[in-house]
Amino acid sequence: MVTTPRTTLMIRDYKEEDRPRERLILQGPHSLSNQELIAILLRTGSKKESVLNLSNRLLHQFEGLRLLKEASLEEIMSINGIGEAKAVQIMAAIEMGRRIANLTFNDRYVIRSPEDGANFLMNEMRFLQQEHFVCLYLNTKNQVIHQQTVFIGSLNASIVHPREVFKEAFRRSAASIVCAHNHPSGDPSPSKEDIDVTRRLVECGKMIGIDILDHLIIGEKKYVSLKEKGYM
Repeated sequence: MVTTPRTTLMIRDYKEEDRPRERLILQGPHSLSNQELIAILLRTGSKKESVLNLSNRLLHQFEGLRLLKEASLEEIMSINGIGEAKAVQIMAAIEMGRRIANLTFNDRYVIRSPEDGANFLMNEMRFLQQEHFVCLYLNTKNQVIHQQTVFIGSLNASIVHPREVFKEAFRRSAASIVCAHNHPSGDPSPSKEDIDVTRRLVECGKMIGIDILDHLIIGEKKYVSLKEKGYM
């Protein structure tokens, strides 16, 4: 008897309820919709309904995540097809998200040097295929209170507008900012445009009282600090 070798299942070979899990593995959690993320938590649907349809009904019932995060166990279980086990999984995930959002200042990352800033961003930014201009907003203790991607694309002083950089600083009551962007080539050597953008932001920061502490250029496992290079 001849047997055929076992082959790896392709995405199309998975049942509908398995596809969100497969996409998360292949593309990461950010690629999934709210419906798909909840489907992963619910795991299965029923003979009459797929888990994606069940997830969609749940979101529709609570008008999205905003009301779902405040729902009681009984309210979630009132959805046909969701028993106690599924409801508990949903509530546990919501509570985990709430605790992460409410982490105290003591849990926040502190930036004391250019190396600290580069370490915080390196793994996230060094593989990006486009230039991303990112700002880290710090409190008076140099703890990171927020991270924001301000611009995606080639850097120049006319496109990276100070208004966008400092608007979030005012919203977060930030004391200072560390700017960073990546070079997809892997070479973090600063260009004239990088230097021009930096000097413009530093000047604006001085006028409004919010310091630009540094501008980091992230390459392939290496970085350049424009402050250390004397450009600011």
